[in-house]
Amino acid sequence: MDRKKLVEAMPAMTILLNKPLMDYTYTKTGGPADVLAFPKNKKEIKQLVDYCRENRIPWLVLGNASNLIVKDGGIRGVVMMLTDMTKVAVEGDTITAEAGAKLIDTTYVALEHSLTGFEFACGIPGSIGGAVFMNAGAYDGQLQDVFESVDVLLADGTFETWKSEQMDFSYRHSAIQDQPAIVLNARFKLTHGDYDSIQKRMTELTELRQLKQPLEYPSCGSVFKRPAGHFTGKLIQDAGLQGLKWGGAQISMKHAGFIVNVDQATATDYIELIAHIQQVIKEKFEVTLETEVRIIGEDPQ
Repeated sequence: MDRKKLVEAMPAMTILLNKPLMDYTYTKTGGPADVLAFPKNKKEIKQLVDYCRENRIPWLVLGNASNLIVKDGGIRGVVMMLTDMTKVAVEGDTITAEAGAKLIDTTYVALEHSLTGFEFACGIPGSIGGAVFMNAGAYDGQLQDVFESVDVLLADGTFETWKSEQMDFSYRHSAIQDQPAIVLNARFKLTHGDYDSIQKRMTELTELRQLKQPLEYPSCGSVFKRPAGHFTGKLIQDAGLQGLKWGGAQISMKHAGFIVNVDQATATDYIELIAHIQQVIKEKFEVTLETEVRIIGEDPQ
């Protein structure tokens, strides 16, 4: 890949070369991206995707990098971050949010307009695009509960709008995980409600999150999906693993379902600790823990 040529082809776009992704991930780990680009609108995204397709350059999109581990070898090709695309609009009982808008901020826009249904997401630190991609959820709510439609750009450069029935939503899964597509913006159908009641519920959930989750340390959020019939944190506690340190990473003493960066951890520390937890839980309880966190990128040389 001729990086200089790519930069010259898109002079209006912010493009960084060999940028460490640890500067953007919530774990504060991760190697460099060959190219890190910040498109500001769907036209620039299409321009970048078309360029990559024509020049056979791999690309991917990072959301808010909150439920993500980037390996220490970094990512080859082009990484897009849509953090300049943050517009949120309300029309009646429908919210339309661009992919880079923060999910938390969007729930507060709903509150401002006395719209209920989005309270469950008031503490999830992801972007709208990432939330759609993952079918993000918490406290008995999931994005699919309020989802109406999403505008996407496909790898061949075409735009489409997908309705809920096309999204194949399930636990932490959407159709966008199954084919290369970029979330541009999404629409959510809510219900008019009482401002004070909505605010009270959001305050309760925020306090609950602060009480139970290790927000004082960098982390990737919930590491594992909840296995049927079990609670991940309790399994890890019962296995005697809570508090275990692996390099600079540690199984949180506050919530065993989280791994926190306590001492300049690397992505390799995280990945090895995750594998160790999976092995121990399988041996002790015959339960297979699947990761909720996405692990991407190249192993270090």
